[in-house]
Amino acid sequence: MTDIKNEMDSDLDQNYSLNSNADPKNMQELTIYVQNLLQNVQDKFQTMSDQIITRIDDMGNRIDDLEKSIADLMNQAGVEGPEK
Repeated sequence: MTDIKNEMDSDLDQNYSLNSNADPKNMQELTIYVQNLLQNVQDKFQTMSDQIITRIDDMGNRIDDLEKSIADLMNQAGVEGPEK
């Protein structure tokens, strides 16, 4: 009996995914549709968050490299760097 229910839930999940044009007809279908919608939003948010963090890390690395290059150029020119 549990297998039948799981199979029905799986079928409902597929029928009422975000890519489906089927409209939910009852509370169970609506619940599944909303759960799929929220999961999709959460997945997209996580992907965007990961991309932003990666870009911030890359920018931090570039800034560190730039600071090192400036310090090297200042040393080569014989100019003292700012005191820290």
